[in-house]
Amino acid sequence: MELTLLGTGAPLGLPRPDCPCAVCATSRGDRARAATALLVDEALLLDLTPGAALAAARAGHSLVGVRQVLLTHPHDGPAVEVPAGLPSAGRVPDGRELTLISGHRVRAVSMDSPGTGYEVTSPEGERLLYLPPGGSAAGLPDHQSRPYDMVVADVTGRPDALARLRATGAVGASTDVIAVHLDHDVPNGPELDRRLAAAGARTVPDGTTLYVGEYHDVPDVPRRTLVTGGARSGKSVEAERRLETFPEVLYVATGGTREGDPEWAQRVALHRDRRPGSWRTAETCDLVPLLEAADGPALLIDCLSLWLTDAMDQVGAWDDERWVSGGQEALRERVGELVAAVRATSRTVVAVTNEVGSGVVPATAAGRRYRDELGRLNAAFGDECEQVLLVVAGQALVLRG
Repeated sequence: MELTLLGTGAPLGLPRPDCPCAVCATSRGDRARAATALLVDEALLLDLTPGAALAAARAGHSLVGVRQVLLTHPHDGPAVEVPAGLPSAGRVPDGRELTLISGHRVRAVSMDSPGTGYEVTSPEGERLLYLPPGGSAAGLPDHQSRPYDMVVADVTGRPDALARLRATGAVGASTDVIAVHLDHDVPNGPELDRRLAAAGARTVPDGTTLYVGEYHDVPDVPRRTLVTGGARSGKSVEAERRLETFPEVLYVATGGTREGDPEWAQRVALHRDRRPGSWRTAETCDLVPLLEAADGPALLIDCLSLWLTDAMDQVGAWDDERWVSGGQEALRERVGELVAAVRATSRTVVAVTNEVGSGVVPATAAGRRYRDELGRLNAAFGDECEQVLLVVAGQALVLRG
């Protein structure tokens, strides 16, 4: 099944008309994107957008053979002029299936928001799922007979939609996930590619022709990732973003609760409110058993800095005498056990930590001790990760992977 993406942008396109934002300002040339529309085997057009005929011609195709035009969502952009000879556009009731003269079968998929998704099966049996902007499928069976060959969806706007598809088996390890309906809420170019790769998805320029069912090297999602950065750098947001397309996540909070500390309670609440409702939370510093468990959802550990604080508490590291008389050796043993567990784990892990050694030298011996031990922990933990990121001013810099 041949699929040509006549556009890959949001309904208003990218750049948006008269928008002065930085993303729109840099979305020029091959980074510009027309509103998303898909041409399937030159017989089926999914979403009719302005300039569709010209876009098809630029891609080396024609709309002359199109026998069915289906819409996924109301058109809120510029007026659309229907090319001569093109059938009238319409939407199929949820659950209804059409069989085209070309042999393609199209089933309308219900959504959790206004709009319609379409499952397209070619005469040869390849399966494509196309979802509208801002939509997540609500009408798929709990267990698919087999994953789709390709999913084209709003990955950046609705990452949870991809998580749901993975949970039902609709998206598997070999499913080619293409991100469309791209808007100015995510930087275009390399940063977009990096974020999508972390979700096991990719994007392509307007006019690209893909072949559904053809083998494609799906982006390799790093199994172990360390995200480091300074205070309020955006490192926790980056870590959460990396797992938002996973069907299950266990959020491991190492900070615990602090009675009578309203500022800490507010910090915890902000983190909790950001997380998807499907994520579970465990408040613990006992990380080794979680890492050693053979089965279980992805782990988001936030953060190693607080884990180290607890570990230093346990060995009496703040007291000089206890530190010299066995505390240092006991801490090394705890860190060694954690690093060994990370090395051997079979689970997907994203861990957050802090960079505290780049600023003012602590005034106390205990403060300098903590700074040094955290630096050593970060280096040892990072050595066991496929990817290490440094977040500065909300921007993620890839240090490894």
